[in-house]
Amino acid sequence: MEKELCCNKKTIRGEEEKKIINNRINRIEGQLKGIKKMIGEDAYCNDVLIQLSAIENSIKSLSNHILENHLYSCVTRDLENGKLEVIDELISLFKKFNK
Repeated sequence: MEKELCCNKKTIRGEEEKKIINNRINRIEGQLKGIKKMIGEDAYCNDVLIQLSAIENSIKSLSNHILENHLYSCVTRDLENGKLEVIDELISLFKKFNK
């Protein structure tokens, strides 16, 4: 059985889900622009680091949101269709998350 490449797979998301994800990404972009401005204004290192931590948390939250949806949609669908290789994909994904 030939493994399916990740680039051949797609996740169809509804408009509401796309809106939620894009809003979060826009918020993260805004946080990054804020840090860039802070650096340009010679902000105190501690303040910049606090903002960087906030961005890390925002990204983790977004990642968890997408992971949860992935488990309930893509993974469930693949398992129901007997595509057990999705388990290997998940193991690899969790290893990347836990680095």
